[in-house]
Amino acid sequence: MAARPLVSVFSLAGEKAGETSLPAVMTAPLRPDIVQFVHTNMNKNHRQAFSVSVRAGKTVSASSWGTGRAVARIPRVGGGGTSRSGQGAFGNMCRGGRMFAPTKTWRKWHRKINTTQKRYAVASALAATAVPALVMARGHKIDDVPEIPLVVDDSVESTKKTSAAKDVLAAVGALDDVEKAGDSKKIRAGKGKARNRRYVLRRGPLIVYANDDGVERAFRNLPGVELCNVSRLNLLQLAPGGHMGRFCVWSKSALESLDSIYGDSGKGLPEPQMDNADLARIINSDEVQSVCKPAKAFNKKYLRKKNAVKNVKALEKLNPYAAAARIAETRAVEARAKSRSAVLAKRRAGRKEKKQYKAAGQAFYNKVSQQG
Repeated sequence: MAARPLVSVFSLAGEKAGETSLPAVMTAPLRPDIVQFVHTNMNKNHRQAFSVSVRAGKTVSASSWGTGRAVARIPRVGGGGTSRSGQGAFGNMCRGGRMFAPTKTWRKWHRKINTTQKRYAVASALAATAVPALVMARGHKIDDVPEIPLVVDDSVESTKKTSAAKDVLAAVGALDDVEKAGDSKKIRAGKGKARNRRYVLRRGPLIVYANDDGVERAFRNLPGVELCNVSRLNLLQLAPGGHMGRFCVWSKSALESLDSIYGDSGKGLPEPQMDNADLARIINSDEVQSVCKPAKAFNKKYLRKKNAVKNVKALEKLNPYAAAARIAETRAVEARAKSRSAVLAKRRAGRKEKKQYKAAGQAFYNKVSQQG
């Protein structure tokens, strides 16, 4: 196997104390689709069965009145002397009736997942923890973290006090993420607040160790901090919500044991579908372009089709006589428009001339009327 990049190992004081090689699983292909699928199905495997009572909504004695009484054939409560008698019962549309399709305890609650898919998802989630961009995209505060993945000396596994654990996280720059998780603590929205799930908070760093010499008790009380043994890596912790990029703090022995868990001596590593995923580089390479046919030049220009109803030239190609008739008609309309303006001008001039003699004519009429 080719040499892999080296990862710095930090002491409990935050100083560089050594180096170790990056495990091969950290270079696995990133497949968010597989991680999301496996997480969705795996997250269903801790559900408890629930259902409504088989007697709910059916505790009364009711029967249908049948036809011929001008009422619906829904079962009705018998008896008399109370407003309940005669009311509809049992149906999901009735007050006090059962629900539609009452839930049953024998629903398919759990899901089986292919072992190879689960291993692929865990390997992909582990590889995502080594990508700072994905870790920051998940919302983790890693501005002061010196390196991703963050590896701490094995002495962190013998930490026994929470105060000491807090100092270790502060020394390596991971305390900001813990405080972010602590500040996010809110009362749950919904009925879960009355069902022993009162508070919710964001996820903080995941502490991965190889041997528990007190590290569980030291870190477990910090808000948002979770712990996991490297031999029991869980996708629900590595990719909460199906989103890759969990901020992990590794002990040195835990990181080195990944090479024995994954690889030739352990679980098989998923192979990438493409050795080089840069498609643009492959297509534009000299090897590919040298055997490709040159691009075809489409120099032929297609004229736009003209509408013969609106365009005279297009009509002339189809029917020259109809085009000549339309041109003649257009000219006649233009000529009529010009002659009309001349006729109107002549009429207006005649009316104006008549108005000059109208006053004199009226005066003569009045005079003759007086004499008569």
